[in-house]
Amino acid sequence: MSATETPSRSELTPLDWAFLCMEHEDTPMHVGAVAVFRSEGPVDRDRLRRLLAERAQRIARLRMRLERSWLQPHWREARDFDASGHVYDHEIPAPGGREELAILASELIADPLDQRRPLWELHLITGLADNRFAVLMKFHHSLVDGHDAVEVGVRLLDEFTDLTDTPATPPPNPLDEAFGLIRRPEKLVGALRGTLSKSSESLGIAASVMRNMRIPVQSSPMHASTSPARRLALVPIDLADIRRIRSRHGGGTNNDVVLAVIAGALRIWMAARGEESAEVPVRALIPVCRRRSNQPRSGNNQLSGYLCELPVDEPDPATRLASIRAEMSGNKSAGPLRGPGAFPVLAGRLPQVLHHVATPLVAQGAPLLFDTMVTNVPLPTFHAALDGAEVAELFPLAPLASGHSLSIAVSQFRGTVHIGVQANRAALPDLEKLAEALPQAVAELSDGT
Repeated sequence: MSATETPSRSELTPLDWAFLCMEHEDTPMHVGAVAVFRSEGPVDRDRLRRLLAERAQRIARLRMRLERSWLQPHWREARDFDASGHVYDHEIPAPGGREELAILASELIADPLDQRRPLWELHLITGLADNRFAVLMKFHHSLVDGHDAVEVGVRLLDEFTDLTDTPATPPPNPLDEAFGLIRRPEKLVGALRGTLSKSSESLGIAASVMRNMRIPVQSSPMHASTSPARRLALVPIDLADIRRIRSRHGGGTNNDVVLAVIAGALRIWMAARGEESAEVPVRALIPVCRRRSNQPRSGNNQLSGYLCELPVDEPDPATRLASIRAEMSGNKSAGPLRGPGAFPVLAGRLPQVLHHVATPLVAQGAPLLFDTMVTNVPLPTFHAALDGAEVAELFPLAPLASGHSLSIAVSQFRGTVHIGVQANRAALPDLEKLAEALPQAVAELSDGT
């Protein structure tokens, strides 16, 4: 990371702005995580809250407030910013367990962020058994993608508080760019070629999106009327089991196996409900980060995606895994700039002014393209602690799209695959049954030939 401080004003790209235009009180567009810490002694709530606020105060990204404009919305550092106003504490009746934590976190994650303030919150949760406590992190998707959320979260921990901000690229001056092209004709030719190439890519993505739209299965529990109420399931899976399955079934990636586990769990859960939709594949959107580690920052979200059919209609676990592995391999070979899942790239190339009108309408059509989102948040392998309390579990949370009943986020951390499921509570009152089906699906793949 550069030692240069993030400027007091930074760019809001069209894709960043699109996430804000999708926002509705029933569909808040923030990403999150529940980090559980293991303390060796009694938890000091006041000290932890002060510590979180002090560390958040030093992170320039968290001092940024949205300034709206039809032509060029941007981030500007909030005057008289006080991070303590974004850090809250809660206590559940002791000794609380994972279920009690999920109930409280589901209530907190359902509330939209106040767009008049910097778009983030930290919620300290105490009362857990065995001197444990948790921190629920909420960051608006316009402010961070999954990669950035990890970077910000890491800087709240003991070992990383001295890290400095990654510099953002200031918004370009359109007149300066225009004169620069006039003075250097070869640069103008290159810009035109790049524009034509991007135009061709964009047309290809748009055509692919249109071809792949379909009417959702009416009886599917994956789709429901939008509701503000939420439920969460926080499910840990042993990473050693995932690796054994991968080895036993001929390779692929850990993520392929996790997708197969999710497909198996959805099949078990739907069958228990008596759903006919268990005989129809579930199409998942798999977000893909396009940012390179050495790439200068320009805006916050640089995303694409793949669409993957989760074969819940296939009774054989090994065949389900093979099908997912082949489809994901094909997606990766085509690359993140092709196919219907690349629609975030298309959104990132539209002028901000179009998002004001088009994006809220397009967001309502998400069920026409995919049934759920499954995102894998990469985490570094490191020892992590907050005020000396070690991180024991880390469950990511993905936003719930309009018309969808659940979203799934996955992370691998210190020998465990952590699965965070966010659901529409009105549509899925039996979310615990889906949570119970996840380890059952692991057992199916472990026992299968």
